[in-house]
Order: sequence, then structure tokens, then C-alpha cells
Amino acid sequence: MNILVTGANGQLGMELRKVTEGSADRYIFTDVSTRPDVRTEYLDITDAEAARRFVAENAVDIIVNCAAYTDVDRAEDDRETADLLNHRAVEILARTMKAAGGLLVHISTDYVFGREPYNVPCTEDRQGTPTGVYGETKLLGERSVISSGCDYLIIRTSWLYSEYGRNFLKTMLRLTSEKPEIRVVFDQTGTPTYAFDLASAIHGIIGARKYEGRTGIYHYSNEGVCSWYDFARAIAEYSGHTSCAVRPCHSSEYPSKVIRPSYSVLDKTKIKETFALEIPYWTDSLKRCLGNMGEMKMNR
Repeated sequence: MNILVTGANGQLGMELRKVTEGSADRYIFTDVSTRPDVRTEYLDITDAEAARRFVAENAVDIIVNCAAYTDVDRAEDDRETADLLNHRAVEILARTMKAAGGLLVHISTDYVFGREPYNVPCTEDRQGTPTGVYGETKLLGERSVISSGCDYLIIRTSWLYSEYGRNFLKTMLRLTSEKPEIRVVFDQTGTPTYAFDLASAIHGIIGARKYEGRTGIYHYSNEGVCSWYDFARAIAEYSGHTSCAVRPCHSSEYPSKVIRPSYSVLDKTKIKETFALEIPYWTDSLKRCLGNMGEMKMNR
């Protein structure tokens, strides 16, 4: 099969490059940016004709869409760009794959939830109640995929981190190495997701054609539940940055243009049972990532 990966220079795209090395399928990695260490084909997914032509010329069977506008705060002031990348471009990819008779694997987010108060993990059929532009545009993107009539897998994930790009893990590693004390919110609860684990799950599902007859919306994060404070404490402990005191604080102490979900734990029962997945616990994956970065200082 010919598999097109968009946003291939981001966190998930880079991990997909890693897990698909040696694959019998042909993976084509595209982005609008370049990296000196990897080969990237240029593709602007906001250009419908360019997307159609690229898919046709490369006989693409599957698109894995990792591209997105993910700056949650900036999206509040730049709805147009967020909607273009998270909604309109997704609609273009969905219609392109409908015409080509292929599959679209679209990566979405826990931010499609959040406005309604609840304290049980979110299932795939829970109504989306986003609290800001980022979540709203991602939900619109999901709906455009469904309404296109193409075959699709929408995979919602949460709190993504990896060795690549900018993310909470890297920020905490820097801050806990530089400061004697930091404060991190404890009243936002979810689950971190190591991008390598998500990439491995995607590769396993499409590589073995497990998706046939099983299209729909799925949730994937690592196992377990924590707050951002718990996540930061674990990062500091496992990296040996114990001279920095990590203190809990309320979200209200950090005014933001958008209200982030206070509880966005994803229920992963469906994806585990449908595709027979074993999902690692979040602290185990965090240790593996830190080890890959050369930051793991504890033997636990």
C-alpha cells in the first residue's frame, strides 16, 4: 500500500517515521516545513487541487493526517488559521480520499470535550462540548470527515509528548533544571500520551489491514489518570531534577484566553477490544521516552 503522512515533521509524524522503518508498505512523508535530518515531500493540504493531484500521482491508499493547528491559546485570536488547518484542510483530505476510494486516518483531540462537567472517562459517543477555538475547529474537522462519506478512522488522543518538537515534557525538563520552584495546575485531569505508542498503534492497525469493516471514532492515550501537576512531578523525579520543588496550583492562578478541560480522560475500551491493543501505563512510557532522550536518571 501507499500511505501518505501529513504533518510528518511534527511529534507524531516523526514517531511514525521511526516505527515504519522497514515496513512492506510505502510511506510518503509530507509537510510544508523541512527538517535537515529527514526527507520530506512538500504538500499544502489546504490546496484541494494539490492534494488531489498528489494522491492520484502517488496512488495513495491511506492518508494519516497528523497536521493540525495546536496552539490552543493563539487559536483564540487566529480562528481563521485554526479553522483552515483543523477543519477546512481536513475536509479536503476527506473528500480526496472519498474520490480515491481510500482510507483517512485523522488524529483528533480530547479538547473536543470539556464544557460539561463529568468525572468518568469519555467514550467515543459522548457529545462534543469544546471550550475554545482549538477544540471547536477540531470537532468541525471530525464532522467534515464523517459527512464526506469516506472510509475513516478518527483517533482522539490527549496530552501528546515525545522527543520531538515542543511539548509539556520538554518544557518541564527545562524549567525543573533551571528554577528552584515551579507551580503546575492540579485541577486539570487527563492522561499523557507518548507519541511513539500512538504511532505504533496506528502502524499496527493499518499495516495489518485491521481497519477493514471497523471504521469509526476511537480513543487512544496511555493507560492511567493524572493531573498536569502529577505529570510534572514524575518528569522531575525520573529525570533527577529533584532540586526543583514542584508545587500544585489552581488553573485560576494562570489566567488564559481559553478554559481548558478540567477532566478529559479518554475511555479506550473500544480501540483495545477492536484491535486487540495492549496500551502501556503512562509512567512506563514516560520513563522510556526519557531514556531515549538520555534524561532518565532513576532506575525504577
